[in-house]
Amino acid sequence: MKVLIVHYHPFELWQAPAWLVERLQKAFPQIQWVHLPNYDRVPQEIADTDVLIGWSIKPQQFQEAQKLKWIHSPAAGIHQLMFPELIKSKVVVTNSRTVQGVVVAEHAIAVVLALAKRIPQAVRYQSRKEWAQEKLWHEFPRPREVAGGTVVVIGMGAIGREFTTRAKALGMRVLAVRENPANGTSGAHAVYGPSQLDEVLPQADYVLLCTPVTPATTGIINRSRLAKMKSDAYLLNVGRGPLVDDDALQEALQARRIGGAALDVFVEEPLPPESPYWTLDNLLITPHTAAVTDKLWDRHYDLIVENLNRFLEGRPLLYEVDKQRGY
Repeated sequence: MKVLIVHYHPFELWQAPAWLVERLQKAFPQIQWVHLPNYDRVPQEIADTDVLIGWSIKPQQFQEAQKLKWIHSPAAGIHQLMFPELIKSKVVVTNSRTVQGVVVAEHAIAVVLALAKRIPQAVRYQSRKEWAQEKLWHEFPRPREVAGGTVVVIGMGAIGREFTTRAKALGMRVLAVRENPANGTSGAHAVYGPSQLDEVLPQADYVLLCTPVTPATTGIINRSRLAKMKSDAYLLNVGRGPLVDDDALQEALQARRIGGAALDVFVEEPLPPESPYWTLDNLLITPHTAAVTDKLWDRHYDLIVENLNRFLEGRPLLYEVDKQRGY
């Protein structure tokens, strides 16, 4: 059996480290392991590959992968793999939906606290050596407590569930919006379906986006939805850039129709220097670092090992993607 690992990204942390392959070779000496530093040799290696560990493959390469049975994506988002040929095939796709759950949830909690306490604004005043106690108090929204606040969590996967646990510990009221409310609250105080989002948004002090990108969720936050939010509410996106209508959000922030926003993900990354987002003082930008942690690949290793054992034993794999739904 041959396993091909190709997981190149310009950002070092997103690349599969050399030690990962070394440990996997020791754990599974019966497997032929091929680790590519980039995509140049994929056409030569893919034909006899049984398992691909990576977050993308071109349709033409997929057609040439006659032995391929399983693709494991070290990312949670797999929309780039959802082309017709793969969807219709018998190739199983799994993702790493739980690997980033804890660390991204921690990031979201940190952002909620930073926005509530007006930390980004305080840092700006610090850079000018300005004692801005009076200004921070009179600016809108004012500094406030998170306890007693309401957060609407859109998407109750690993990130949403981990965030809910932590938000409740801070005394927050959590309202979950998920595709199938019958799956339960996952610890939230109440759960709603997508058709009820417009009813829930006016209750939110914070709106957290952590749902996958699908045709139904693309642009889920648009002008209409932003207009339903409170004037002092905050929008947080740790999911994917396409969940938000950028033009609509930029207009809402410029006109101060909502309290502010915090974005970790964007349609185009890196965010171009000419983006209007950079100039908004009521927007907190983090450069897709919500999932950054020194434990990332240790968690990936544990998941890959578990699923490889299952694959070799013919057992169901963890976190199999529903290819028809796209997540």
